[in-house]
Amino acid sequence: MSRNRFLSILVVMILMSHTIIKAQKADDFMNAYSDKKLGAFVEDGNTIFRVFAPRALSATLKTFKTVEDETGQEFKMHKDKDGVWETSIKGEQYGLFYGYIIINPEDDAAKKSKILILDPYAKSVATFNTYMNPRKGIVVKDGDFDWGKEKKNKWIQRDWRDLIVYEMHLRDQTAHPSSGAKKPGTYKGLIEKGIKGGIDYIKSLNVNTIELLPAQEFGNVEIPFRDSMAGRFNTWNNYERNHWGYMTAAFFAPETYYAEDWSKFRWNQWMGHSDKARHHFKEMVRTFHKEGIGVMMDVVYNHISEYELGSFKEIDPKYYFRLNPDGSYIAQSGCGNDFRTEAPMARRLIIESLIYWMNEYHIDGFRFDLGKLIDWVTVEEISKELRKVNPDVVIVCEPWGGGYDPKGFSAREWGAWNDQIRNGVKGENPKNNHGWIFQKWFGDNTPERIKSYVNGTLIRDDKGLFRKKEHSVNYLEAHDGYTLGDFIRIGLGDLKEGQTVLDVDKLAKLTPEQMKLNKLGALFLYTSQGMTMIHAGQEYARTKVVPADVDVNDPLRGKVDHNTYDKDNEVNYINYKHADMNKELVNYYSGLGKLRNTYKAFRRAEYEDVKFMDLKDEFTLGYELTHGKDHFVVLFNANRDRKMEFTLPKGNFEILVNGEKAGTKSLGNAKGKITLPASSGVVLKKK
Repeated sequence: MSRNRFLSILVVMILMSHTIIKAQKADDFMNAYSDKKLGAFVEDGNTIFRVFAPRALSATLKTFKTVEDETGQEFKMHKDKDGVWETSIKGEQYGLFYGYIIINPEDDAAKKSKILILDPYAKSVATFNTYMNPRKGIVVKDGDFDWGKEKKNKWIQRDWRDLIVYEMHLRDQTAHPSSGAKKPGTYKGLIEKGIKGGIDYIKSLNVNTIELLPAQEFGNVEIPFRDSMAGRFNTWNNYERNHWGYMTAAFFAPETYYAEDWSKFRWNQWMGHSDKARHHFKEMVRTFHKEGIGVMMDVVYNHISEYELGSFKEIDPKYYFRLNPDGSYIAQSGCGNDFRTEAPMARRLIIESLIYWMNEYHIDGFRFDLGKLIDWVTVEEISKELRKVNPDVVIVCEPWGGGYDPKGFSAREWGAWNDQIRNGVKGENPKNNHGWIFQKWFGDNTPERIKSYVNGTLIRDDKGLFRKKEHSVNYLEAHDGYTLGDFIRIGLGDLKEGQTVLDVDKLAKLTPEQMKLNKLGALFLYTSQGMTMIHAGQEYARTKVVPADVDVNDPLRGKVDHNTYDKDNEVNYINYKHADMNKELVNYYSGLGKLRNTYKAFRRAEYEDVKFMDLKDEFTLGYELTHGKDHFVVLFNANRDRKMEFTLPKGNFEILVNGEKAGTKSLGNAKGKITLPASSGVVLKKK
C-alpha cells in the first residue's frame, strides 16, 4: 500500500470515528438517568423543585400565589450532569401553585416561554376547563391523612384466586338520580351509606374488590369538534369530552373531577385548586377497606393524552415518546403518543408512581391498559418492585396493544384479561359471531375448550393461555364493547344494531329468554377457576342507549352504543330503576358471589379435582368438583330448544343453584337423575 493511500484511509477513518462519537453523544440523552428525588418537596425547611429535562437549554420555575394568577414569580433552575434541573425556595411552601418553562434546542423560545409545563411528579393538580387542559401543580405534604386503624394494615391482601372484581366508573356509579346520592358522581358519593350504587349496594353484590376506571388526573376535554388543534382535526368526538379517563395527565395526582360538583362545571374556570381530591380519595379507600373490599386502579401508561398543553411533549418529546423516522408520534395504542416506557426515567416514573399510590393511598392493585405496549423490562421491574412493597399486590393487564401475549405476562407473574372465555362463552360480536350460551361455537371453540375455561384456561390444555389459573381474569363484559345485556338482546334478535329505541325502560326489562342467557353466562363465569370480574351494571343486564334528547349531534342518538368513552350522560350512568326491574338477575349475581366466597372449591380446586362427565350432547357440560370435604356437581344445558336429562353420581345432593336462584341455601334435593330446562344450569352439593 502506498504511503499516500495509507494516509488517505487513515484520515477517512478518523473522520468516521469523529462522526460516530458525535452521533453517540447526540443520542446519549436517550438513556439519561438520575436517581435524585424529583418533583416538589420540603427538605430542611426549604421547598425544592426538580424536573428531568435532559436536552433543555434552560428551565425556569414559575410560582403563583393563587390559581387565577397569570403572571407569577420566576426562579432560574440549574442543571446537573444527568439532566436534572433544580431550584429551591425558602420555607415550607405547601399550597403553592407552580409549573415549569422549558426550552429545548428545536423550540421557538418566544412561543415556548408562554407554555406552563406541569411537573410530571405533581401530587396535586388544578386544571383550567378549556381545550388543551392547561394545568398547575400544587405543593402538598404527603402523609397528612388520618388512616385510623387502617394505618398499620395498608392493604387488603387477598389471594388472587379469591378475587371477585367489580369494574366501575367513579362518576357513573352514583351520577344517575335513581342513586339518591347527596354528592353524586364523586369519591364521597361512592361511600354514602344507604343509597343505590354506593358502598352498601356494592357490598350486597358479594364482590370483594372494586376496580376504578382511570382515577389519575386526566384530560377531560378533547379538541373542538369539526375543528383543528394540536395538529389533529376532530372528526370522531362530537362531545369534545373524555369521560372514561384513558388520557393520563398526572401520574401521581388523583382526578379532581371526582371531588367536584360536576353539575356546576363551567368553561374557562379552574377546577381542583382546593386540593381536596387527595383527601376525598383516601376517605373512599379507607371506607372500602373497613368493609373488607379491596381497591384497584385502572392505570394508563402506554400512551399520553394528545390534547394536553404543557406535559411530556413540552419537556422532551424525543426522550418520552416512541417516534417514527420522520419525527411523528407512533400510535400503536390507537390513541396517539405512545409512551417510551423503555426510557430509563420513564420507567422510573411509572414504578415510583405505582408505589406512591400503594403507600400514600393504600391501593391494593392495578390493571394496566394495553399492557403489551409496556416493554418487557419495565413489566418485570414493576413485578419486582411492587412486590417488595406488598407481596400480594394485584397486577393484571390487557395483554394486547402492539401485539398479543397473555402467555408472556403469565410467565412474568402478571394476570391478564381472558378474551378466550369472553368470546367462547358469549361470542365475539352480537350480530354474527355467537358463543356457547347461544348454542353456537365461536371460531375454533369446542367442548374441550369450554372445559379448559372451567380449569382456568391453562397452557397444559390445547390453546390455553396461563401458567396459573389465578392469572386468568375471567370476564364476559367490560367497559369496552357492548354490555352483556345488550349483546344478548342483539344476539337473540330482540334488538337490531342501529335500531332506534323508543322506550328505553321497555328495552331494559329482560324477557324470559334474555334472563336465562344472562344467568347461564353468569353461572359459568362464577364457577370457573381463576379471577372473576364483572362490569358495573352487568348484574342487571345494563343497556346503553344514547339519550334521544341529547343536545349533541350524535349519530347514535336514541340507539344502543358500545363505545361511550366520550359521553358524560345517561348512556353511561348506572340506572337503578333498571336494576329494580331486573332484581331477579341482581339477586342471582349476589347469590353466585356468596357461593364462590363460601366454598373454596370454586376458587382453589386443583386441575385434578375437576372430573368432567362423558356427555353425548355437545352443548351440555357436567363435572364433579371436590375440595377438602366438599363435593359438588355442576351441570349446564346450553341448548336453547330442549331440556336435557343428566345422570348424577351416587349419593344425595342438595341444590344450591338452579335456573331461578343462586346462593348457599338449599333449593331442594336431587338423587339419581335431574332434568335441566333449556339454557340453564345447576350447582349440586353432596350431602
